[in-house]
Amino acid sequence: MRLLLSAALLALPLAAFAADAPAYRVLAQDKNHIAIVGADGKVEWEFECKHNAHDLQMLPNGNILFNSGGSSVAEVTPKKEIVWKYEAKPTPANKGRVEVHACQRLADGNTMIAETGNKRIVEVDKDGKIVKEVPLTVNKPDPHRDTRMVRKLDSGNYLVCHEGDGCVREYDDKGKVVWEYKLDLNGRPRSGGHGPEGHGTEVFGAVRLKNGNTLIAGGNNNRVFEVEKDGKIVWSIDQKELPGITLAWVTTLEVLPNGNIIFGNCHAGPENPQLIEVNREKKVVWTFKNFTAFGNSTAVAQVLDIKDVIR
Repeated sequence: MRLLLSAALLALPLAAFAADAPAYRVLAQDKNHIAIVGADGKVEWEFECKHNAHDLQMLPNGNILFNSGGSSVAEVTPKKEIVWKYEAKPTPANKGRVEVHACQRLADGNTMIAETGNKRIVEVDKDGKIVKEVPLTVNKPDPHRDTRMVRKLDSGNYLVCHEGDGCVREYDDKGKVVWEYKLDLNGRPRSGGHGPEGHGTEVFGAVRLKNGNTLIAGGNNNRVFEVEKDGKIVWSIDQKELPGITLAWVTTLEVLPNGNIIFGNCHAGPENPQLIEVNREKKVVWTFKNFTAFGNSTAVAQVLDIKDVIR
């Protein structure tokens, strides 16, 4: 009986046990599917996706845009119908493979896609035609590591996380680098591995805040932090700063209207939550730990039903 109870507890979001905790629905990918999990921890909807996706988002029409394969992006309806797909191909200059790790539906209906290997961002229309191309600066080319999260900003510029280069760059619409932040090891030696023992500068995510600063999910830098334009760190949560929680590969980023931050904690093991919400005082507001629906490779997730979220 005790073993059964332990399994049931592991399957539920930790927030289920706090009376004043938020009740969120979560969209994420892992364990060979995309799924929506209710606040009760139960799967409400799922769609097969055997690829370990690095980007997904629910669109205003309820469809889900996601990184559906190593080099592909797809849009699926709630009825599980694929209504749009794009497959990246190597350019003539690229003698190797191409991968996709970031996608975003834009306000004009086009879709922004980052193509690693090709070292470029493309914007693609509803017919799959490339209507814009932006070259990227990559110092350590690697088709698997050129980029992770990429977002087009309201200014028209692009905020790009370069995993292999260990830096975040902002580009204008011609591909000129207009801002750059290079991660450091935060006073710890580099070490290998994807779990909490791994440490490096392989950045995963970044969003531009309303105050002009940049919030960064450090990947295996094991922290989330905010930097000013001049690169000064003005806020951070380090690997073991939250009581009872150890950060591993910090991935997903969402900034709520009240200023709280939700971030992903990938490869941290079943003793740690996969998503964490903190306020600006670094107090844990909510956590999500569901190793029944998802596993230890939940790289990307989105909390649903909240308006005006920066992600």
